[in-house]
This record gives sequence, C-alpha cells and structure tokens, in this order.
Amino acid sequence: MRIPWVHVNEALPDPSLALIEPDGLLCAGLELSATRLLEAYQAGIFPWYSDGQPVLWWSPNPRMVLYCEEFRFHRSLRKRARSLSLDKDWSLHLSCDFEAVMRACSGPREGQRGTWITSAMIDAYVELHARGHAQSVELRYGDALKAGL
Repeated sequence: MRIPWVHVNEALPDPSLALIEPDGLLCAGLELSATRLLEAYQAGIFPWYSDGQPVLWWSPNPRMVLYCEEFRFHRSLRKRARSLSLDKDWSLHLSCDFEAVMRACSGPREGQRGTWITSAMIDAYVELHARGHAQSVELRYGDALKAGL
C-alpha cells in the first residue's frame, strides 16, 4: 500500500481518493498548520496521527457531521444539564482557555499508551482558534477544568 505524500504548499488530494482499508486514509505529510487545517476541514479531511509519525490525513466514508440546526437535546442530556445547573460549583464556559483545554485533552488516560493530540497539533489548533475558527467548551467544577473540546 502506497500512501500519497503531500508537500508544503501542495493541495491535499480529493477525499474520494481515500483508501477503503484503512478506512479513509488519504495521504501523509509533514505540514500541520492553521492554514492546512482550514483547507482540510473544508474538504471533509482531518489529521489523526501519533508522535513519531508523519501527519496522516483522513476522510472516511461515511463521515459523521453534526448539523447544529438538527441537534436534538434528548431527555437524558436535559436531565444531566438540569442536575448540573442545581450545583452552583459547576460552570460552563466557551473558549475561555482554549490552549488549556487542548493540553488537558492531550493528557494521559487510564488504559491508553498515548494520545493523538501532539504538541504540533496543539500549536496548529491554538493558531486556528486565534484566527476565530476553533472554539472550546469548558465544563469546570470550581476552578478545575473537567472537560474540553
């Protein structure tokens, strides 16, 4: 299996060229920047790789897309939100500390060897946020960050 290599300033391939196995692998490269992320997301492509690997770009078919206007606030989520709103120690914030959320999400998790959120990925997404194209949702208990992106 030969994966196309994408150089800096070279466009990402058409998502229809993504591999069937592994599902959606499209290409690899070394560039991960806010500009590249914007190009990728506009075409339904996203980066997913681990430290020590080149940046792997994916576009599986089908791809899950959540349309905000079609979102339904199901009863179980409503019930959970109500219970949190009764506890005055919980607070919900939007993009108050984007980089801290990224770093918290990149931390080690029980039963896992590593994370796909690399330092290069954090840098690229922080730049994307600075440009106004990425947001974080932060659930805090007191002053402690509890959930992220």
